[in-house]
Amino acid sequence: MYLLETNTVIYFCNSKLPEPAKVLLFAIEPAISVITSIESFASSKITDKEKASLEAFVAFSTVYDHIDTPIIAQAITIRQQYKRR
Repeated sequence: MYLLETNTVIYFCNSKLPEPAKVLLFAIEPAISVITSIESFASSKITDKEKASLEAFVAFSTVYDHIDTPIIAQAITIRQQYKRR
């Protein structure tokens, strides 16, 4: 099992990973931390297409968290509103 970091998830969902990395991701059971989940959705400029792709990836992945889903959603909302540009 591999614990993926935020940029890997974002690049995969936006089809920007090199081919060998894509092949590897299709061959493993992806795992992410709750922090990666939050960071992946944190951009205030995320498009609906990007959001849907990330949601599908997170749903397919094992997410290591001990925080309730509503708290995660609220953290994403706050970060989108107040992130430095």
